[in-house]
Amino acid sequence: MEHVSELAGKDQGIQMTKDQDLLASVSNVSTDSEFFSPIPPGYKKGRTRYVFVMGTVMSGLGKGIFSSCLAKLMQDKGLKVAPIKLEGYLNVDSGTLNPFRHGEVFVLDDGMECDMDLGTYERLLDQDLSRANFATSGQIFSAILHKERHGDYLGRDVQMIPHVTGEVKLKLRTLAAQSQADVIFVEIGGTVGDLENAYYIEAMRELAYEEGPNSCCFVALTYILEPKTLGEQKSKAAQLGIKQLMQLGIQPDIIVCRAASPATKTVRQKISVYSNVPFDRVVSVPDSTSIYKIPAMLREVGLDFEVARLLKIEDRINLRHERIAWAKWCDFTDRIGAARRKVTIAMTGKYTSVRDSYASIINALEHAGLALGTDVDIKWIDTTDITGADAGEQFEQADGVIVPGGFGTRGAEGKIACIRHAREHHLPYLGICFGFQMAVIEFARNVCGLQGANSTEIDPHCAEPVIGVLPEQKELEGLGGNMRLGGRDIAIKRGTQAYHLFGDSERVRMRFRHRYEVDPRYIEKLESRGMVFSGKSPDFPIMQILELPEHPYFMGTQAHPCLTSRPLRPQPMFLGLVAAAMQRRYPKEDLPDSIQATRKAQKAFA
Repeated sequence: MEHVSELAGKDQGIQMTKDQDLLASVSNVSTDSEFFSPIPPGYKKGRTRYVFVMGTVMSGLGKGIFSSCLAKLMQDKGLKVAPIKLEGYLNVDSGTLNPFRHGEVFVLDDGMECDMDLGTYERLLDQDLSRANFATSGQIFSAILHKERHGDYLGRDVQMIPHVTGEVKLKLRTLAAQSQADVIFVEIGGTVGDLENAYYIEAMRELAYEEGPNSCCFVALTYILEPKTLGEQKSKAAQLGIKQLMQLGIQPDIIVCRAASPATKTVRQKISVYSNVPFDRVVSVPDSTSIYKIPAMLREVGLDFEVARLLKIEDRINLRHERIAWAKWCDFTDRIGAARRKVTIAMTGKYTSVRDSYASIINALEHAGLALGTDVDIKWIDTTDITGADAGEQFEQADGVIVPGGFGTRGAEGKIACIRHAREHHLPYLGICFGFQMAVIEFARNVCGLQGANSTEIDPHCAEPVIGVLPEQKELEGLGGNMRLGGRDIAIKRGTQAYHLFGDSERVRMRFRHRYEVDPRYIEKLESRGMVFSGKSPDFPIMQILELPEHPYFMGTQAHPCLTSRPLRPQPMFLGLVAAAMQRRYPKEDLPDSIQATRKAQKAFA
């Protein structure tokens, strides 16, 4: 030991003795040390465990769904969990990504624009997440370059290892310290073979080494091929993908076999032998009709308790809490496929060919339908080619209509034609963000007589700019992260439909993502002809909810209410829409109106 200490003493940046902790030794930062693993204030080694979820063979395996479902099972056991998604792309956030390529942009309460998987985590865990739960390569590299310019690396040459991997580990440990979670679930986007994921995987290896035994659990999702021409499952691609992960220094603890049908025993045995993973930890998770049934699939094979054993946290489990939480969840999932009624909601937009573009709206409709005891079918309508003359043909089988958020001129006039049809034919309507603005334009043109009404986003020189850019947006440049973003309070007008839908509340909170608003100069004109702005900003003349009292259900909001809908807490505006659609579809049945139905549904899972 004296000889070792003498050698170690030559490195002035690291003083290693047999009594010093490994993590403490590598966290020292100096010009002489090759180590770089900064520890955030308040971090306590051993307090938080980590579950890493990564994919092999191909992307799109449902890593986010699997991770959120497993995290939910651990949460049910009384454990505090916190998810984080690590993305390889160089964008700082997801705000400027094309919905055709990446699905919807999910907005968190603190304004972070992120991947749609964060929506899955929020819905399954019933948590409001923040920017601490999302990281991209763009964020990681930006932080490193900022530190380098400020001399934080003490003159060192900044490299992928240890500085980039050290920044990733700092991100994870900061989340652990801030959340005080028992378990952090880390999802890595893409696959292990992606070049941009190499340093994420290296950071995982380093963190597991530094934290010590039983600190980390590695879960590899893989895909089992089943060519129709062969009629049998093939595991070779899965084996090669797992081999690639092992070559990077990661020994998986659990392997999840994704496939259209359950993975056979033979396939699971082959993968077990090839990957050094016990057979009972090679589990099959086939396609499901609903993501909300997946927690039961994982629970049935005991994956939740297996993770607890691997991480040595069995003593933190609260079985009584689990029984209560699981009973509530089963009350919800038992409703799936059990409805006696069905309604059809028309979804009008320009991204209708990619369903992930509207993932939160789809989920919000499902939540509302399950709470009200009805299936909700969605009829997708591309508004690009719709004119006023043929708008009615699109809604012959529809019981309600949603005009969702969007940007730009394409499809705008088609949306306005759809809104006019919904208003004039008493078709239940919900306008979201852009759909709120288009409803104002339609009403201004066809009720208020302002034929030149439009949005300055669509026509900067229109005669009646009833929708204009927010004052705070006029001097901003660029597109990234500078909209009116995140959770905002809304003051609700007493006695309105919105007031009753939200449980007679005068203040609610929803999330926003917009640059344009109703021009305050036109508010009096619109209200004089029957439009009611039932929700406004408490501090500024920004209209945030509208309704038409004489219509069975005609509402719009500048917010995105779908972002806060949860399985056991459906969003009130979607409950109201589906309830009104049910009344329209089943006029001979004595169904409650939208307000009565919403109040009843809100108590269903209480």
